[in-house]
This record gives sequence, C-alpha cells and structure tokens, in this order.
Amino acid sequence: MDNKVMKREEISNEFKWRMEDVYSDENLWREDIEKVEKLLPGLTKMQGKICENKDNFKHTIELINEIEFLVEKIYFYANQKYHENLGNGRYQSFSDESVALLTKFYAASSFVEPELLAQSEDLINAYLTENKMDSYKHYFDDLFRQKSHILSRDAEEILALTQSFSSGANDIFSVFNNVDIKFPVIKDENGTDVQLTHAKLNLFMESSDRNVREAAFKGLYKSYDDYRNTLAAIYINSLKKDKFYATVRKYPSSRAMFLEDGNIPESVYDNLVETVSDNLGLLHRYISLRKKIMNVDELHLYDVYTPLVDAYNKNISYQNAKEMVLEGLKPMGEEYISLLKEGFNNGWIDVYENEGKRSGAYSWSVYGTHPYVLLNFQPNLNNVFTIAHEMGHALHSYYSNTNQSYSNAAYKIFVAEVASTCNESLLINHLINKAEDKKEKAYLINHFLEQFRTTLFRQTMFAEFENIVHGMVDRGEAINCDIMCEKYYELNKKYFGDDIILDKEIEMEWARIPHFYSSFYVYQYATGFSAAVALSKKILDEGEKAVEDYKKFLKAGCSDYPIEVLKYSGIDMSKKEPVVLAMKMFEQLLDEFEKLMK
Repeated sequence: MDNKVMKREEISNEFKWRMEDVYSDENLWREDIEKVEKLLPGLTKMQGKICENKDNFKHTIELINEIEFLVEKIYFYANQKYHENLGNGRYQSFSDESVALLTKFYAASSFVEPELLAQSEDLINAYLTENKMDSYKHYFDDLFRQKSHILSRDAEEILALTQSFSSGANDIFSVFNNVDIKFPVIKDENGTDVQLTHAKLNLFMESSDRNVREAAFKGLYKSYDDYRNTLAAIYINSLKKDKFYATVRKYPSSRAMFLEDGNIPESVYDNLVETVSDNLGLLHRYISLRKKIMNVDELHLYDVYTPLVDAYNKNISYQNAKEMVLEGLKPMGEEYISLLKEGFNNGWIDVYENEGKRSGAYSWSVYGTHPYVLLNFQPNLNNVFTIAHEMGHALHSYYSNTNQSYSNAAYKIFVAEVASTCNESLLINHLINKAEDKKEKAYLINHFLEQFRTTLFRQTMFAEFENIVHGMVDRGEAINCDIMCEKYYELNKKYFGDDIILDKEIEMEWARIPHFYSSFYVYQYATGFSAAVALSKKILDEGEKAVEDYKKFLKAGCSDYPIEVLKYSGIDMSKKEPVVLAMKMFEQLLDEFEKLMK
C-alpha cells in the first residue's frame, strides 16, 4: 500500500467485509423496515394490558424482543455501509432512516418498562416461571434494580423522542473528525511530501526522524486548535446532555448514571484512579529512562511514541500480521484458533483505509450474524496488536451470541475490553519469549511497556479528565475551552512528571478523542487491561483449565452482572488487586528493560 489513500473500489474484495451476510440484497433491508412498521402497532395495542395475564405478558416480551432484534439489524447494516465511506450520501440517508426507525421503536415501546415496574416483582417472577421464560430472569432483576430511575409512561415517551437528536454532538464531531478536518502535508524521512491522516499518525509518531515526529505532532494539533472554540462547544453540549439525562433520571451525577448501567460500584472507578496515581512514580521513572536512552537535552511529548530500540521487520504485511496473531494465540486452544481463521478468511474484516472511511478500528456484531471488524491497517507492529485486539472483541461476541439467547447475549461495556486486551497480552508474551536476541527482546519489552503507558496510564488520565469536566458541569460550574485545556494540561503534568517538556499543543488533545463522546467508557480500557494481564498470566501458567474458565466468561454474555461474569474467569475487579498486579508487572518489565539497555 503506498502513501496515497485509495478509493474503495480500488481495493480487492478479499480485504473488504461481506455485508451480504447480513442482508444478501438491500431490498431485504427495506423489507425488514416494513416488517417493523407492521409490528409496531401490535406492540402499542398491548399498552395497559401487558400484565393482565401470563399470555399477554409472554406475547409482549417476545414481540418487543423480535422488533428490537430487527431494528438493531437494520441499524447495524445501515451504519456499517455508511462507515465504508462517510461521504456517501446514499448510505448516510440509510443511517438517518435507521436512526429514525430506532427512535420510533423507542417511542412505541416507552410504555413497557414503566408498566412492568408498576407490578410487583412477585407477579413478574410468577409469570416468568409459568411461561418457562428463565432466560429473561436477569433482565427483570436488572430492571427492578433500577426502578427508581424509570419515569412515568408519559415522561419516558418524551425521553424516547429525544433519541433522534441526543447523539447530535457525537454526530457533528464524527463528521468533522472523519470528513471535514484537513491535516497538513508534511515531509517524511526522505523529504517527500506526505499527507498526514488519522491512520498514518502512529507511523509518523514512531518515526526515528525527530523532525517528522514534531511536524506530525504540531500539524495535528494545529488542525484542531484552528477550531478550538467550536470543538469545545460541541463537547460541552455532550456533557450537558449527560447532565440532563442524569438529572431527569434522578442520579446523583452523570458518572453514577453511566456506571449504574452495568451495576459497577463507583468505588471501582475511584480505586483505579487512586491505584494508578499511587504508582505514577513508575511512569515517571520510565519517562526519565526514555530521555536517557534517547540522549536528548530535552524530551518532548512528540518523542514518547518512537521505539527506544530499532525494530525488527518494521514493515509487517497484513498476511504476516495474521500469522503472528494466530501463532501468539495458540495457548487459547484449537477451537479459538479455528474461529480466528474463519474470521480472517470469510468476510468478517474490512482491512484497508479508503477515502471517507471511518477512522480507527472497532468490532461490532448483531445477533444471528458473524461479528464484523473495521480496520485501517498500516504495516507496523501496533496494527498487529490491533488485529489481535479487535478479534478478541469479535470472538467474545461470537461466543456470547452462540451460547446465549438474544436477551442475554450483549455483554456489557465493562467486560468488553477484557477479551480484546487478553489477546494482546498473550501475543506480546509470545513475541518476547521467542525473541532471537537481546535487541529484539528489548524492543518487544519496550512495546509492552508502551501498552501499559498508553492503556493503563493514559486511559486512566482520560478517565480522570472525564470525571473532572463532567463534575464541573454537574455542579453548574463555568466551563469553556480555556478551562478544559488548562485541566488537561495539568493532568499531563501530573502523569508525565518533570523530565519532559510539556508542549503547549497537548492541551488540545481532549478535542480529538472520539471516546469522550461515549461517556465514562475509557476507564474500562484500564480496568480491562488490568484484568487481561491477570488472565493471560493464568492461561499461560495453568493451561487448559484456565482457558475453559475463561471461555465460561466469554460465553456468559450479559446473563449476570459484569463484575460477577468476570469472576467466572477467576478475576475480581471489585478489588484493587488486579490493578496492583498490573503495576507490579509494569515494574518487573521496567527492571528487565533497564538491564537490557545498560
């Protein structure tokens, strides 16, 4: 692949996902929309009648699940097609239509939960037993747990209508960040003009040429700084939206609302920030070592991504990347490897960047169809880990979807990052162990140290920032671009320490983080990383028994609360221990790296 971003039609089909596996014909997508339109009146007819008898109860619950499944499938297909090229007006209209249908469904079904909650738990449990609907038991346990936050039927109907515009800040940011923002052309190591893009940023930031790194860093943040007040207005609107929903639903804070969804104690969030903060001396030590190894008078933020050891096979083809992932995940057993191959060879993955394609990488699935993975593959080691990561998500979805009913399949966000990061941890352990010499081992340990820095430390810093700005809005305090920049800069100072020059440009980094529009999501990268480190150690130490326990977790979906589901694998995230263990491993790796670099 050369420096030119290709048009989608120039890419071979073998490197594109196969959306025909969801709908073989777009007419079938349209038919499902019509089917939903026909089913919705039957749902609204049940208003006031759901719990009159056990038959009405069963009919309504099964009908709402049927409609929800179809609406999710319609929405999934439309948005996957839209993500192929965000400049494609046709699929943008598909996406808009699917959002409208989703909103219509939310409005039509808004009476259901208030009506169910008006009944006694005893009656609901009796209906579940009489109708042999055991698969819905956890759903109703969860529903009644959140009873105090469900509003009246009329209020829920009004809230449902806000769905069509509640994602407005996210939608605006997404279009700006993926389509409208213009990054500069910079000089590469050979003095050739190259276009800075989202997908190529890491490649430039890892460059051995400091001028390339500095140009990419400053060019990137200048592009965001040019729109600083607009970006602040967009994000502050997102924060205010969260406050609105938290207030209306009677939560003490926005954070409490988002953590309540998975029944995650707020102490888990605070434990993470406290434990990481208590161990920032280790990160400062690593930054100081970086400065020493790079032999620079001043270490800048644009110096922190370049490898401290020259890479072996720096240019890694997609084919080689797949082979590395398969080899590294062998401890997961034959079944898991077979499923990875299925995904690689059968249209699960959209591999390369093309004009207008959504940036980044993700895995997404809809019940009844294999998972899908979006990549913007670049030929470096980071992208090998991205494949392992996203396929971890994909196989978690596969195991959940094939072992649970529709109502119990969608695992909560809190555990979503565990399977993906466990894959990364297994892969890096494999690569370190098979390193052929001291230099290669040092390079790989450096890479693992970077995983700790960028996932455990960095995501916790993000989590701390989110907590600060949401708290300010929740309390009604003044907030604007300058205030957010100041808070973000102070956090960088706390996390990076005194042995680095904090370039002013970094104050705008908050403005380019898409996950900030999925509030209180990023802390789960850090908790997930900690759990994954512990799990990968168990799998490598205990073998098949640990793999089987781990698969029980993968297969559990949302059949229990996430903290409980994770315990199936032997990891308890309600305690500080997994994060403490991760910090100990970071320290051990740092000790070994220091010895290798003497």
